Amino acid sequence: MEGLCKNGEIFTVTKSEPVLVPPAGKTDEGFYFLSNLDQNIAVIMETVYCFKADETKKSDYASDIIKQALAKILVHFYPFAGHLTISSEGKLIVKCTGEGVMFVEAVADHEMDVVGDLTMPNIHKLEKLVHTFSGARSPLEVPLFTVQVTRFKCGGFVLGLAMNHCMADGICAMEFIRSWGEIARGLPLTIPPLLDRTLLISRQPPKIEFPHHEFSEMTDISNLSSLFQEKKILYQSFCFDHEKLNQLKKLAMEDGIIKNCTNFTVLSAFVWRARSKALKMEPNQQTKLLFAVDVRSKLNPNLPTGYFGNGIVLTCCLCTSGELLENPLSFAVKLVQNAIKLVTDDYIRSVIDCFEVTRARPSLTATLLITTWTRMAFHSIDFGWGKPKKSGPANLPGKEVAVFLPDGKEKKSTYLLLGLPAPAMKIFQELIQV
Repeated sequence: MEGLCKNGEIFTVTKSEPVLVPPAGKTDEGFYFLSNLDQNIAVIMETVYCFKADETKKSDYASDIIKQALAKILVHFYPFAGHLTISSEGKLIVKCTGEGVMFVEAVADHEMDVVGDLTMPNIHKLEKLVHTFSGARSPLEVPLFTVQVTRFKCGGFVLGLAMNHCMADGICAMEFIRSWGEIARGLPLTIPPLLDRTLLISRQPPKIEFPHHEFSEMTDISNLSSLFQEKKILYQSFCFDHEKLNQLKKLAMEDGIIKNCTNFTVLSAFVWRARSKALKMEPNQQTKLLFAVDVRSKLNPNLPTGYFGNGIVLTCCLCTSGELLENPLSFAVKLVQNAIKLVTDDYIRSVIDCFEVTRARPSLTATLLITTWTRMAFHSIDFGWGKPKKSGPANLPGKEVAVFLPDGKEKKSTYLLLGLPAPAMKIFQELIQV
């Protein structure tokens, strides 16, 4: 498999035929319940993990070791070896068949440095390092999980994963991959998975006790859909280092409205305002900011350690573009802080019940959806070749999405990755100069 990258460089990857890796032991069969928090996010997460060559352990054996460990870890995480279907209630459910996970071995005719900077993914290269199903018409036609191991000339290798988000959020996915690495190194699991998702079953009868604006439909009075369709979308990565983040915090607190703020709250507010202005939203345009909040420690009782599934809810900030831009940065930061505080046990149960009753899906008109990878424990992944040299997404975010990525070196910086129509990107670049 080869193709031209944007700079004209030929990137060649030779793939073997996919094989199914079944669990190494007997597993449960039948249907596996997915909670209502799993239902709205049946999208494929594509990630890559780059492991450099080890003089004492050749990567020639990486595929075999990772494949054997995969078979063993699937005994513990057996739903991955099944496939999605629709339940009698019209919801996503996993049919556990024990068929296995699709596994591909590949060889790249390059040094691993060709992969490039993962804070600005080169999809022309990275798409060759992950085994995906681009022609599928629905999530039901796509495997829940695929694995590709690609060896490079330098002796390093890249692990490319495609995982359905309905199976795991970022924290859960990291726990799974870390456990997989423990098996590969001959270690017992530090945190065995808890597979019972009925812990997040809806109440009977359901009780919707809060407004859930994340599902609110809004009118596109600013013709944003036309702008995104008619203009070329440019993707850009921006680094907010420790000093720049502190400057933003100082700016947000200078009027005394808020007393403190985190990197996430101030950067989310800052990007929301800058993006809205760059897109030239009408002052009376309703605009939303959506982001996920981890509910594991907010539920009563807390979700048990090792919970396998999505332990997140989307929370929402909502106002007009005029309110957002005419007020100081502290206004937007306060909205973000209040949206986080809103997520209590009662609110989470209301979200679960809301889907049970309405089957509503988040509306993304005039919306920015922020997804953050800054808490992902990449440093804990080790298949026997040490931690990844670099890791990150293998594809670019959708037009409504901005991604916060950690800096692999300093850990104190955050990278912002997003796409905007070309005219808006030019304005955005100017606006984010602090």
